[in-house]
Amino acid sequence: MKKKIKILFSILAAIIAIILIYVGYVYFSYSRIEDDVSIKVVQKAEHSSLTTNKEYRITTFNIGYGSYTPDYTFFMDGGKQSKAVSKESVRTNIDGVIETTKKIAPDFALFQEVDEKATRSRGVDEVQQINQSFKEHTSAFAVNYDSAFLMYPVLDPIGKSKSGILTLSNTEMESSTRYSLPIETNFNKFFDLDRAFTVSKIPVANGKSLMLYNVHLSAYIKDQKIQKEQVHKLFDHMEQEYKKGNYVVCGGDFNHDLLPSSTETFKNDPTEEYTWLQPFPKTELPENLRVAALSETKEAVPSVRNLDKPYEKGKSFVALIDGFIVSDNIENINGKVIDKEFQHSDHNPVEMTFKLK
Repeated sequence: MKKKIKILFSILAAIIAIILIYVGYVYFSYSRIEDDVSIKVVQKAEHSSLTTNKEYRITTFNIGYGSYTPDYTFFMDGGKQSKAVSKESVRTNIDGVIETTKKIAPDFALFQEVDEKATRSRGVDEVQQINQSFKEHTSAFAVNYDSAFLMYPVLDPIGKSKSGILTLSNTEMESSTRYSLPIETNFNKFFDLDRAFTVSKIPVANGKSLMLYNVHLSAYIKDQKIQKEQVHKLFDHMEQEYKKGNYVVCGGDFNHDLLPSSTETFKNDPTEEYTWLQPFPKTELPENLRVAALSETKEAVPSVRNLDKPYEKGKSFVALIDGFIVSDNIENINGKVIDKEFQHSDHNPVEMTFKLK
């Protein structure tokens, strides 16, 4: 009996030791990427500058790291899965993202949740896959977060993630910079990870610059104070660039409701509440910035679905959280969500046509 108790205690001690070692590994491997860091620009574009009074097209697309097919569910949204079904599935989804984007033929393309190397996307280098397909576009990739191996859910851990935001331009970029966003500083920081936005500076023939922002705000953050700090750091930076005389276009996944009410527009279950669907603080935008309006359509198209269950049109919880913010020296000609019915991501792409005044 004593021998059995001794063995039991030895096993228990080993388990506790493993847990402590893992917690130490996660804690000591955690570090934030510095603020205000220049990122590498790969120049491939033929055009050297933009011109005023010419139409340009831009897209923003959260590609969901190539894991989300219409039948996919995600554990943090109330679903089951944590990783892509297979490497082949990821590559197929990224190919679908590329094909969709090429059909739109944008001058500028903004992508979020692009994995460079991650367990959840089966190690596929999505940055390379996309860049290889846009050989005439200059590109700038910034790491959003580079996490330790996360052992949750325990039976199917999401693992290690190195993921970021990718900006493409058919006009040369003078520079591109990554700016860190505020995040929670308590234990939740290990789950929400790092956050950032990038600013790519593109020359205009009149001596000004188009400041092109690519952003992915936090989704699962619980502290609304941090949410507010994130948007205001972004707002303040855009306002500063506008005051310098530059043009400002910001696209991305804002993880806030860009409609007066997505639940009413898309007839969602009104009892459902999500941290990523707080109202976007439009009234707090600087006076020279505005959320770009979408063109009138017969039927509203959502840009994101919840991942608690497989997608069913008219039944799944959907919303509009992706889009653009522009300065008042930008003419927004038209904009729309492309209805891909979440074929290759849990998001649909959004496009906008604009002019520099």
